[in-house]
Amino acid sequence: MSQNPVIAITGMNAKPDNPGPGMAVARCIKESETFTGKIVGLSYDALDPGLYRPDYCESTYILPYPSSGEEALLERLTQIHEVEKIDILIPCLDAELQAIARLKPTLEEMGIKTLIPDQEQLKMRNKDSLPELARMAGIRTPDVTRVTSASFFYTCHNEGWHYPLVVKGLFYDAKVAYNADEAAAAFHKIAAEWGLPILVQQFVEGEEVNLTAIGDGNGNMLGSVMMKKRAITDKGKAWAGISIEDKKLNDAAAALIKASNWPGPLEVEVMLDTAGQYQLIEINPRFPAWIYLSVGVGRNLPYALIQNILGTTPEFPEYKVGTLFIRYAEELIVSLDEFESIAVNGHLGLNNSNAPK
Repeated sequence: MSQNPVIAITGMNAKPDNPGPGMAVARCIKESETFTGKIVGLSYDALDPGLYRPDYCESTYILPYPSSGEEALLERLTQIHEVEKIDILIPCLDAELQAIARLKPTLEEMGIKTLIPDQEQLKMRNKDSLPELARMAGIRTPDVTRVTSASFFYTCHNEGWHYPLVVKGLFYDAKVAYNADEAAAAFHKIAAEWGLPILVQQFVEGEEVNLTAIGDGNGNMLGSVMMKKRAITDKGKAWAGISIEDKKLNDAAAALIKASNWPGPLEVEVMLDTAGQYQLIEINPRFPAWIYLSVGVGRNLPYALIQNILGTTPEFPEYKVGTLFIRYAEELIVSLDEFESIAVNGHLGLNNSNAPK
């Protein structure tokens, strides 16, 4: 592989209430002092701002939506690879992971490396499978069940459920409901956008803490950065946070990675409940949108992922506790020609004019 690798990164969107991690991942890699390669940005919508950032990407492309199927995704990746000669693919969205996991052998035959969980490992971290994984790792997790009808919320007390409850989509979105009507409304809204089934999780009162790290695929955790949310969006996503260090959380995450032999990035979301116990809420199989904090504290995890894939052992110094990040929104000026290039041709050469039409 070239000493100047071509890195393709998905998820270049930046919705204010639920931003994708792609732009932050690209920013981390670009700010590494030793990275001399090229970044190709991949996204699904012509209005995703990461498609128009020459400071992050040399070229950008539109991908077919995951609902289009694996064949369409592979065809598009093949087209892009013929031009860009991709060395490493970093997927950043939950909804695309299953397809890319199934395509991984084909991608590797093409010369595209990626460090991600396989299909069985992805199933282990499904929101309705967390109790078993939590048991294996020795950490608590709130009860969760699958629901296919809103009528559940009017009779759930007969099965031992009590409000408030958290209503979740399989991949995205979550809403805390304090009564049956609120839960039913959240059910219909999330189902309309993400489909069935819907997950219901018992609400845990406490303080949310997140950890991100890399699993090497052999049960070892490579680096970790922990963050406590200080401000959130309407969807519960971090708008501001502060770096912390907690041995108990670090050990729990290491146990989860060991129990699953996790390969690649992950985010562990836990609640510190009122009894002082950590409860596992979610495991996300990719870097979080707040991953730029890893650069702020001295541990550039996206670049460490590249080093690991290239066969170099990354170093993880002690990081800076008490470092804050504060997210903000800004206006990006895009010419009509640039927008049309993405919308019509599915490509924009920010620093590269060669591309398939």
